[in-house]
Amino acid sequence: MRSTPLTYNTTRAFYARPTVEVARDLLGTILRHGAAAARIVEVEAYLGESDTAAHSARGPTPRTQVLFGPPGHAYVYLIYGMHYCLNIAAEREGKAGCVLIRAVEPIAGVGLPTNGPGKLTRALGITLEHYGADLTGGSLIVCAPARRTTFDIGVSPRIRIKKAIDLPLRFFIQGNRYVSGSVPK
Repeated sequence: MRSTPLTYNTTRAFYARPTVEVARDLLGTILRHGAAAARIVEVEAYLGESDTAAHSARGPTPRTQVLFGPPGHAYVYLIYGMHYCLNIAAEREGKAGCVLIRAVEPIAGVGLPTNGPGKLTRALGITLEHYGADLTGGSLIVCAPARRTTFDIGVSPRIRIKKAIDLPLRFFIQGNRYVSGSVPK
């Protein structure tokens, strides 16, 4: 894996937009944690209180509080009692929305498979300690590569959920081998 020069450019304003826009624009950006870096290749959008599959559908709770706060913060939770999932709060403060990071392509310091939300958090060392972390600065951040590449964006329903299963809110870089799950035809 080669090192890629990075330009830090995600700001609070980047995340303070409609969740679907943020989700699509996160594709191709770089997720960094310490010395580890990986390109985001697959995401899912969760639309807040109007989305029955979103954790924030019931309104603010102690668990989902970060989703209703300033955008650009990490919402990390444990799933199946063993895997952490990383989401990024979107929308303006007071309105919940988030983007689940489903898969990343390793760039530096990542030696484990990363084609799934639990695998990528394990590979990057992301845990519940990162709940609420500001992704616009600090040791866990999202930034843009010095040179963006062009790619086609695939769209499908979200996968491995039980509610709101038909909404086309999963976005991925078409043809990228690190995309998780199967892509519907």
